[in-house]
Amino acid sequence: MGGGGGGGDGEPEFQIAPMIDVLLVLLIFFMSITSAQVLRIDKDIKLPVAADAKKKEDKNAMFEAAINVRWLSGKQESKIKLDDRELPNEEIVETLTQRKNNNSTYRVIIRGDRDVPAVEIQKVMALIAQSGIDDISFSALNQE
Repeated sequence: MGGGGGGGDGEPEFQIAPMIDVLLVLLIFFMSITSAQVLRIDKDIKLPVAADAKKKEDKNAMFEAAINVRWLSGKQESKIKLDDRELPNEEIVETLTQRKNNNSTYRVIIRGDRDVPAVEIQKVMALIAQSGIDDISFSALNQE
């Protein structure tokens, strides 16, 4: 009275189709994440140079906002964008407050043009402070 068992030599077959499906899903996932990060950066901003600037760790990239501050020299005014959207100051504060309430470790990176006067950066920092966020970083280049 023996037990059951299957025939064959006992070597499993390798299925290639499911492996390709998984790889395609991963590829699409990483492409969508990368494009979302790139959209937040304003290419027209010329960052200041800080020789001691250090590369940030990307481990919390999903829990941070990028505020782009561009200087319009012709009009002598600054243009503020939260991630990729230009919003009124009140909406920036509301949006950041909501995000801070959802995640207590939420942070903001200020990407200020090198021509922006310090007073304009102070105004942006005041908006961030109104939203209750105290983790602020500045984006700069470590060489020209």
